Amino acid sequence: MQGEDRLPFYDRAKWEHAVSAGAARGGVPSVHRYDPGEIADFDYHIMVVDGDGEDNNNDTGWGSLSCNSVCPNLACKVGEPCCKWGNADLQGMPCCGVPNYPCQDLDLVTACDWAWGAGTVFPAGYSAPNKPCPIDGGRRYLVKGQSDLEETFKCIATVGASGYGLLGQALTAAMQSNINDPGGCNNGFLRKDALLMVTFIATVGDYGSEGTPAEWAQTVIDAKHGDDKSVVMFSILNTESQWEPYDRIGTLAKMFPYHHLEDSLAPDYGPAFAKAASLVETACAGFTPPPG
Repeated sequence: MQGEDRLPFYDRAKWEHAVSAGAARGGVPSVHRYDPGEIADFDYHIMVVDGDGEDNNNDTGWGSLSCNSVCPNLACKVGEPCCKWGNADLQGMPCCGVPNYPCQDLDLVTACDWAWGAGTVFPAGYSAPNKPCPIDGGRRYLVKGQSDLEETFKCIATVGASGYGLLGQALTAAMQSNINDPGGCNNGFLRKDALLMVTFIATVGDYGSEGTPAEWAQTVIDAKHGDDKSVVMFSILNTESQWEPYDRIGTLAKMFPYHHLEDSLAPDYGPAFAKAASLVETACAGFTPPPG
């Protein structure tokens, strides 16, 4: 995942980029680079959403379940009363296998960190930064003028390998008005007069999200005021030729006129991001913001 191609977007376009990343892939490094000089003229919003959320108070949605359960006792081992996880083969191993897990910062975790569809600002768990990311203004997404844009994006995009990959469900939640309206976790992310690019990153298909690809697609279209041509979908899992119906995220992407699919095992994502960027240019050329 070392593609370093840059994304050349249309001059001074308003543009929203939502990156939806599943877990269980050893973390998501900066699969492409946001060069501050190259996008300085763009009115951008950039947000990362992982495939987790709180359901029925089951302690899922943020960080590592096993680590959360033993904090602040990271010395707890499998087989000891303090550890609720593991099996006989793991006796004596750390219950939390993340030595730098941020137990000391749990008071910084908010309800939005646990919520479905909220922008990631504090990635924690295996292969994650395990620290809050320094986003200017207290938002859950990056905007024009963000300090140290490249490193901050790398921080929020490295979601780690803890949790789940329910990307369809997470995207649906991120498109709801209540999470984007004043008082919502992602207040102001979606804008009527901006294109939306959605990038999915996963190594396995989304088998567990509630709903269907058609329902997820309709949620996105509704959020963009009925204009499916104001959305660019980019999925990193299977190419068009590899696609099969089990790939529900690929199915979702293919429902939009502007979409591109890439193999998650590709040695370099740069060319695929360049293709997605060209689709953004095409969408931008024909985009007319809704009235009002």
